[in-house]
Amino acid sequence: MSRFFVALLPPQDIQDYANQIKQYFADRYASSGALKSPPHITLQPPFEWGDADLPLLEASLKEFANGQQPVAITLRGFDAFAPRVIYINVVISQELLTLQADLMAYTESNLEIVDKVSKTRPFAPHMTVAFRDLTKQNFKAAWPEFKKRQLDFEFTADKFTLLLHDGNRWNIKSEFDFLATEQ
Repeated sequence: MSRFFVALLPPQDIQDYANQIKQYFADRYASSGALKSPPHITLQPPFEWGDADLPLLEASLKEFANGQQPVAITLRGFDAFAPRVIYINVVISQELLTLQADLMAYTESNLEIVDKVSKTRPFAPHMTVAFRDLTKQNFKAAWPEFKKRQLDFEFTADKFTLLLHDGNRWNIKSEFDFLATEQ
């Protein structure tokens, strides 16, 4: 059994920017947990999957991705899940909400992957830069600094990524392109 999750990863320049912020939190506020995964927007929270059945998982995700349109993503400013997590805010769009809901429904009906927590609260897309290892005291110090900080990025998500946990950090396992544009 391995642990996986499915996410949207921004282009490399945005990943580089987000990683600089994550490193700043590690250096200045002793919060390094966010460095254990590439910058991402989680679509399907972590789940366990049998290693022998990995081809089935990947084939199923590829099939789902092939039916998706690219989604415009806007990152604007910072927000928080007080008193522990600070993140880059993802502007909610109907397309993003639909993609996430459709993926969750698809993985539940086709792969029997169910995230019980997600069923009890609304999808809150975000890109974590300071994780739950941020102490409440350091949150109080960092949040005023980031609350008003400007950040504005836009990109088009044209694929999603399956990430695999290696026991220490999350690594890219596979990427699945959305519907090809030449039809």
